[in-house]
Amino acid sequence: MFRTALRNVLAHKARLLMTVLAVMLGVAFVSGTLVFTSTISDAYQASSQKGYDNVDVAVHPKSSDSPRGAPGAEPKLDQKLLDKAAQVPGAASATGTVSGFTAIADKKGELLGNGFATTGGNYFPGKDGKDARYPMRSGTAPKGPDQFALDAHTADKAGYKVGDTVRLSVDGPVREQKLTGIFTTDDGRVAAGGSLALFDTPTAQKLFGMAGGFSEIDVKAAPGTSQTALKSAVDKVLPKGAAEATTGKQLADDQAKTIAKSMDGMKTALLVFAGIALFVGVFIIANTFTMLVAQRTKELALLRAVGASRRQVTRSVLIEAFVVGAIAAVTGLAAGIGIGAGLRELMSSTGATVPDGPLVISPSTVLASLLVGIVVTVLAAWLPGRRAARIPPVAAMNSVHATATTKSLVVRNTIGALFAGAGTAGVVVATGMSDGKTMMGAGAVLLLIGVFILTPLLSRPLIALAAPVLRAFGISGGLARQNAVRNPRRTAATASALMVGLTLITGLTVIAGSVQKSIDKMATDSLTADYVVSMAGNTPLSPDVAKKLGGLDEVTAVSPLRMSPSRIDGTPESLTGVNGKDFGKLTRLDFTKGALGDLHGGRVVVDDATAKEKGWQPGSRFPVTFEDGKKSTLTVSGVYQGNQMINGIIVDTATLAPHQQQVTDRQVMVKTKDGATDAAKESLVKGLGKNPAISVSDKKDISEEIAKMFSLMLNMLYGLLAMAVIVAVLGVINTLAMSVFERSQEIGMLRAIGLDRRGIKRMVRLESLVISLFGGVLGIGLGVFFGWAAGELISGSLATYELVLPWGRMGIFLGLAAVVGVLAALWPARRAARLNMLAAIKAE
Repeated sequence: MFRTALRNVLAHKARLLMTVLAVMLGVAFVSGTLVFTSTISDAYQASSQKGYDNVDVAVHPKSSDSPRGAPGAEPKLDQKLLDKAAQVPGAASATGTVSGFTAIADKKGELLGNGFATTGGNYFPGKDGKDARYPMRSGTAPKGPDQFALDAHTADKAGYKVGDTVRLSVDGPVREQKLTGIFTTDDGRVAAGGSLALFDTPTAQKLFGMAGGFSEIDVKAAPGTSQTALKSAVDKVLPKGAAEATTGKQLADDQAKTIAKSMDGMKTALLVFAGIALFVGVFIIANTFTMLVAQRTKELALLRAVGASRRQVTRSVLIEAFVVGAIAAVTGLAAGIGIGAGLRELMSSTGATVPDGPLVISPSTVLASLLVGIVVTVLAAWLPGRRAARIPPVAAMNSVHATATTKSLVVRNTIGALFAGAGTAGVVVATGMSDGKTMMGAGAVLLLIGVFILTPLLSRPLIALAAPVLRAFGISGGLARQNAVRNPRRTAATASALMVGLTLITGLTVIAGSVQKSIDKMATDSLTADYVVSMAGNTPLSPDVAKKLGGLDEVTAVSPLRMSPSRIDGTPESLTGVNGKDFGKLTRLDFTKGALGDLHGGRVVVDDATAKEKGWQPGSRFPVTFEDGKKSTLTVSGVYQGNQMINGIIVDTATLAPHQQQVTDRQVMVKTKDGATDAAKESLVKGLGKNPAISVSDKKDISEEIAKMFSLMLNMLYGLLAMAVIVAVLGVINTLAMSVFERSQEIGMLRAIGLDRRGIKRMVRLESLVISLFGGVLGIGLGVFFGWAAGELISGSLATYELVLPWGRMGIFLGLAAVVGVLAALWPARRAARLNMLAAIKAE
């Protein structure tokens, strides 16, 4: 039986090729994902560990045990503590570091690097006058408030050289500084595409609001002193409760864990799509082996007649599946290594700098790829193998094995209806729950399984709807419809592969379009301001920005949004400071109780969620402890409906500012005389000194930014889901090719009675088109349902959410399904048309 199974594999190479390709693509995606994420993760970890080469012990301010948002200053590391750390036994040197946001402009005035990784720090020279962390490639270290040094990667990208005057910004106002040095660094943020600017220590302390202090003290061990021993010595000089020490090894390990954790999200997302591709591939494998078993009915029945047991027949089919899976897994692993290398190059080409490092192919990657390919194939072939074992020896006397009984169809349809009903009910019930994600996920899985089981039943009525159109193609159209419904199980398995991909694509498109429209509506409903001014990377703005804007002739109203921690009724709460005089002109809040009124002194307005939680009404008074520890009493004048843009406790900045240790704004809202015009925007940009770090956005800009974000996300998802669609195309080709082989005698008879080659081609193409459109209609329908259901969950946290059906895109998806059908039929149709008429009639 083993030899028989191997001979069958070799005898049906062409038939199994598409199955091998389908499994290979899924395995390639899995192995490519694992290789890519392992390579990037290892490269970043190696790079980050280099960054700790000069750190044996690091001293940080001790994190407060009180909840976030509580008033009180964070402990600060001062020069006195730095001197003590440098003198402990076993210490060779101590370095005080300061860091913060620093935006660098290129020669066109645009922001360089990623807004979330544009950082600044201090150059801290040792006894030799050099900072070992940042070796200078050219020039000298910065000295004085008007000088700075820049990392080599950013300098090369922008074309800056030593001696250039560069525009930069730390918290809002533009600074022009002389570039005195270009240095190299192993900083992981720079490796990821960010920028790093260095100032002398006094300048950095002033710029980053740490006058006389440091954000970290790094201690280097003397030769012969271990990190653990040095940490013990440093611990003795640290002020209790104000600072804590960590070894460099622990920092490197923590950084490695953080990097690995940050890669987990990407790895999980990519593996999900690989799983989808494999899931779609299961249909193709099962379909292929089902057809192979059907075509070999006589052969298998004869094996049973000459003494083969049911177990031996099943085993022979599974051996074939094992061989196919092993070939697909090995080729998929090789292709996946290429995909992993290609993804790294693609990441580099998009501007993200990936640290140098070898391509990582771990044993777990090899094992996972082989297991996935072989196990998936064998499991998918198990049911057809079991069915093959049930073929009675007497079937060798007949030309075709008995078709499915009415009883088996009733059982199948009953099970499918139960699954689909339970799944639909679960999804609908989950939409009314506050946290129904788990139930909705389980319901969606049950519904999909139910639809898979019911697809043969659904195929007949849905394909029958295409009958009037197919009649227009004459005999070829009629034959195509009959062929599509003749074997509903095969048609269903083929269509289901395409259905999965389109379900996901449509559902994601519905959700993304609806959320984007909802956020647009929120911005329109909540803001009457013409512009919102903010810093790159969500960095706080200097209060000078609001002052400058307020001094411009064309500006009629301006208000910052300023956050400050406080304590109310013993619990931490964040206060939002605004310009009470202009706030009403810049926003359109929906007040459910009370009104905005004159927002000054101790009067505040609160969002409905906070008011409900605290039991506040207009007129309610409550005690507050401000950021500096001073206490006061505030009065609620109104309760408004909060949203993602504006929420919380809103108070006048004149009341809040005296209690803030460092006054910064999250963003500034602006209203101009002539509204949002190009001229007004240009005047605001000029008024702020054409700052590369500051963004001046009107509602259209905000909408476009949101649209860009969703478009990027959708395009990435479309690209990943394309793998599932490619696998589905292979399934359609495979089904049609094997169907043509199975119907060789029938096609020969059709040719003999007058149907020409063009008619045969048209028949196969129309059959493929009908099957693909059937899968497309099911996929789009399920996608819309899942999109609606997910939207109902989202609407609980997004008040302006409303369902948007992307009719245009859904039309494109259905058109793509049709294109898939036409393209997939090209080779099978050509093969059918080229069959020798007489040879086909004689075919067994």
